[in-house]
Amino acid sequence: MSALDTCPAGEQAPERTAGPIGGGAPTDAEADPAAARAVMVARLEEEGSLGPGPVRDALLALPRELLMPQAYVRRSGPGKELPRWDLLDWSAPLDRPEMLGLLYGGASVLVQHDGEPLLGRARGTRAGASITSMSTVMGLTVELLEELDLRPGLRVLDVGTGAGVTAAVACQVCGDQGVATLDRDRHLTAAAAARLADLGFRPQVVCGSGEQGVPGREFDRIFVSYTVECVPTALVEQLAPGGKLLAHVTSASPSWPGLAVVRRTSDGHVTAELRAVEFAHRAGHGMARIWLGEEFRQRMAAEPGAWTQRSKLAPPADSDRGFWLAADHLLGGLVRDFGAEHLAIGAPSCGSWMRAEPVGHRRWNVAAQGPRDIWKEIQDLADRWRAARSPDRYRLYFDADGGQRAASECGRLSWHLPAPHPLDEGAAS
Repeated sequence: MSALDTCPAGEQAPERTAGPIGGGAPTDAEADPAAARAVMVARLEEEGSLGPGPVRDALLALPRELLMPQAYVRRSGPGKELPRWDLLDWSAPLDRPEMLGLLYGGASVLVQHDGEPLLGRARGTRAGASITSMSTVMGLTVELLEELDLRPGLRVLDVGTGAGVTAAVACQVCGDQGVATLDRDRHLTAAAAARLADLGFRPQVVCGSGEQGVPGREFDRIFVSYTVECVPTALVEQLAPGGKLLAHVTSASPSWPGLAVVRRTSDGHVTAELRAVEFAHRAGHGMARIWLGEEFRQRMAAEPGAWTQRSKLAPPADSDRGFWLAADHLLGGLVRDFGAEHLAIGAPSCGSWMRAEPVGHRRWNVAAQGPRDIWKEIQDLADRWRAARSPDRYRLYFDADGGQRAASECGRLSWHLPAPHPLDEGAAS
């Protein structure tokens, strides 16, 4: 699966730092993957992400150290111009304690550096470039797998193979004959095919465009493990009667994602909704992304702004995710700094920003800068959102011409999703 924009507002996920490769001989407890799996599953249950059933059983049975026998850890601190990465290897006994922490700790697992082949790699240090594939944070993975409602015999399409975690769970639960996994990166598909085979699974492994799916086949479950600007229509067409498709949808901003849940009824009719969620996968290949640079963040936090005001109007709450999902699409170009103490939102393309801090009872100090009045845009849209009955999800319509539109139940708040980008072929995951 792909890595995800797990930090709210699309902050770059914090990178793990640690000491040099190795670090002492492992004890039996430290090197026990079965015990680590049990701890991981118990933690997911305690968090409420995972319940009893086939996904839980599959995770207890899945040796992630065979699926991801190598993983990267960043040794250099954040912000270094030339990052340093160490590739750990399960076959090296001194790496195993740290590998267990990476594989079963619940965070993203870094599996590919600079688009390299995964098979035949030498353990050791890499400098520069970036991580190009990660296995997704387990909490999000299991929530989506649970929502898929996997059962024996279902045909499953995993779009964005990555390390093969979703494909392995689908094979374990549904049987590998009905499973297909797809990724645009031939190095990822080659490694996944070999490692799934080591686990006794032989699903159909396809190297190709995620936007096109697997032509000629239909599936009961389709899982897209990267974020898109709209739901790929070819995947909707490959959804079988009674089937379900899941895909995260956002604008160029990673701040306020939605989860598209598409169903095809037994008589072939397609219904869909766009649901506001807190976290999402990373953007698919070729999808534009906007971020707040460190200098911009500092200006937002420290500068007085071109104008200030004392307002009796509170901004929408963080829990009003349906509002922020609408803001992502209808206001456009905004990114929130979730690391700030109070609400801080910027528009990187034009340099506009605003921050709002509570002062006393029902009072807010608002500071703003730039050509956009972001505070007014937010308050105006909040009025429209409340008039539409404060939805937390929206109907998603597929037009005959291939367009897609999200709308509140009452129809008073709506927007069109952009047409598919020709390069959105799936994440290197």
